[in-house]
Amino acid sequence: MDLPLSRQIVYLFLLALPIACIAWTVTHEEVFREPREFCVRKSKECRSLAQRKFFYLFTCEYCFSHYITAVILFITNYQLIFTDWRGYLIGGFSLVWIANIYISLFALIRVDLKKVKFEANLKEEEHKKTTENGGPSAASGT
Repeated sequence: MDLPLSRQIVYLFLLALPIACIAWTVTHEEVFREPREFCVRKSKECRSLAQRKFFYLFTCEYCFSHYITAVILFITNYQLIFTDWRGYLIGGFSLVWIANIYISLFALIRVDLKKVKFEANLKEEEHKKTTENGGPSAASGT
């Protein structure tokens, strides 16, 4: 399947979205917390290096994105620039790179949202304390 480069680039940015989504969800979200904690424990406690590395890949979004990319490449037959094994290689590493840019942007947005929420909660608590203590107007006698 020989697509124009412009369409290959569009597919690159589109296919990286589910890779980023799956990698983030498995390695960060609450729905996979128990299996992830099991993998974290096994990645530290297993005797063999191969076992430790196997379990570690489920805890690292970068590592896990490589495996998700391999599945996506298999499902979609996506190739970048070349129409042979080199296309899979370049496409695969490009997908991992773009997916991890998406993951990094998402992480930054989440940190910023958590910061805004935390600051709003602090201001709300301060407001409650000042109104419970009579507020600033009660202190000035007005």
